[in-house]
Amino acid sequence: MTGGTDDSTAKDGDGAGVGARPDAPQRVFQRRVLYVPGYDPFPPRRYRELYRRESAQQAAVSGYALQVTGHPGCGDNGWTVTARIPEPDLAPQHPEGMARCAVTVLVWSDIVRVSMRHGILATYGQLFRTAWVYLGSGALFRLMRLRKGPILAALYPVAVLLLQAACAVALGALVAQLLRPGLGAFLAVLSAAGVAWGVLAGFRRLDHRIYAHYLMHDYAFAAGDRGAYPAPLEGFITRAARRIVGALAEPVDEVLVIGHSSGAHLAVSAVAEALRIRGQAGGPALALLTLGQSIPMLSFLPRAERLRADLHDLAADDRLFWLDVSAPGDGCSFALCDPVAVSGVAPAVKRGPLVVSAAFRHTLSPTRWQALRRRYLRLHFQYLCAFDRPGDYDYFRITAGPVTLARRYDGRRPSPRRIETPQGRYRSRTVPVTR
Repeated sequence: MTGGTDDSTAKDGDGAGVGARPDAPQRVFQRRVLYVPGYDPFPPRRYRELYRRESAQQAAVSGYALQVTGHPGCGDNGWTVTARIPEPDLAPQHPEGMARCAVTVLVWSDIVRVSMRHGILATYGQLFRTAWVYLGSGALFRLMRLRKGPILAALYPVAVLLLQAACAVALGALVAQLLRPGLGAFLAVLSAAGVAWGVLAGFRRLDHRIYAHYLMHDYAFAAGDRGAYPAPLEGFITRAARRIVGALAEPVDEVLVIGHSSGAHLAVSAVAEALRIRGQAGGPALALLTLGQSIPMLSFLPRAERLRADLHDLAADDRLFWLDVSAPGDGCSFALCDPVAVSGVAPAVKRGPLVVSAAFRHTLSPTRWQALRRRYLRLHFQYLCAFDRPGDYDYFRITAGPVTLARRYDGRRPSPRRIETPQGRYRSRTVPVTR
């Protein structure tokens, strides 16, 4: 099916809903949430405060009660949510809607901070290496067939960094021309180089507003080994997988793994590895929620065999329910692109993911939509925030409500505008050795 720009959340459309393990619990009294953030150097406290602030706003809009407190033993890495969210249509046997969940952020900000320790020249080196990876492999042109928005977002740091370099060179050349008569050629060139470097350093200090260096580090980190996970990320995935296995042994009704942005492909790989470690079914319901994913940016690269294997295996596994949420209004994600199908690794019997739209144009008020539509990075975080007119996607009902993700979306049809046409050139898969 070809893509489009419709944000509709209507339940009629092509395709069928995705089922889950029939013996899994459907109502929830206790839930364990494991959250994998995107490429973010900041500590997990920001996600706790974001959840606290936005959940209060959503509760006021939607008319339910929710309280966020600390989670013993987790420090800033986690929090506890106690909620009363009646769902009479979904859980008639649980009319009071009381549920409790413990949220833990699976931290990889330390890896991000290390990957961002590059000087100005090293960042420009990253620019040319990353451009070569995507151009030389043909991935860039295949990604453009899916969505133009995330490609423009990927080209933004390239264009801005090159423009900064051009400004630095032009100003340096002007200084050299002005100083040459008085200082001589050598000193004039030396002064010009110092001025050019100062211009580049000035732009670097302004990057908290421009985000060119930050985004360049993000894309370069993902493409550093042409799609293969670097050793630090492999270690993180293994640790995350073991946390998931441990959560599945807890006395809870649902284990919900959430991956946002660059954390989506890490969540996919962590859940796939956890299921290989665990083996048998049974126990709590297991759900995976991917938000604003950019999985094709990695899965289309030559050496992403491990990620492609994980996508293939999860799409066929009946031990979990997988929901993928995006929105065409989010220019930083491959909106409504089925990450399994477009990567060309769909199994013969495909059970997931269920691809739906958060429909920003409809679920945000016109005033708020106009205020956010050009704030691309802020809009990319909207999946974790309150909506003025929430549809069937409500982050806080999903994480703190009294029913499982599978029950909440039981019978939900996928977006009629989802993109499923295989575009990935590389289809090889390698299942990692479980440690």
